[in-house]
Amino acid sequence: MTDETREVPEPQGEPSDPKSNEAKAQEAPANGASSAPASADGIEEDELTVQDILDAADREVREPSDEHLADLKRVTAEYANYRKRTEANRAVERERVTGDVVNVLLPVLDDLDRAEKHGDLEADSTFGTIAAKLRSSVERLGLTPFGAVGEPFDPTMHEAIFQQPSAEAEAETIADVVETGYHLGSTLLRAAKVVVQVPSDG
Repeated sequence: MTDETREVPEPQGEPSDPKSNEAKAQEAPANGASSAPASADGIEEDELTVQDILDAADREVREPSDEHLADLKRVTAEYANYRKRTEANRAVERERVTGDVVNVLLPVLDDLDRAEKHGDLEADSTFGTIAAKLRSSVERLGLTPFGAVGEPFDPTMHEAIFQQPSAEAEAETIADVVETGYHLGSTLLRAAKVVVQVPSDG
């Protein structure tokens, strides 16, 4: 038989070298981006530990962000406003309850005033001692009497039940107190009923 010479096609490109491919695979992470996602602190998520989380929380406490500072200021302001509203409501409620109690005692105080005008409240008498203790007790609750002869007439605090013209009067003044007025703290509990002395036209 006659041997025929065959032409063997030359391989296209460089022959594959297994060692060369392995070296390229090892160099790829160094030259390119890592295949594992990284956190904002530069730590790969699959490498985060409990200590890393605790350290991040500690940094946030020591150096809080502007957003957290704003939240803290807002919460602090809301709490301060809540305390003010609570204290104001408590004061109003306490004054209301005290007013209900004192209102029951006003007729007794009126009787004491009338008895005093008639000379029935001698300082050393038993009745006079009881009256003094009762007046002192209600004053400790915040009750303040007002309305006295000679004071200027104030329509916001005094109720005029009679007008008495006088040539000596230069302005409207209280000539007599029929019923004492009372303040409870800053609240007008009852207006004083008075006789008003007014300047006469003649």
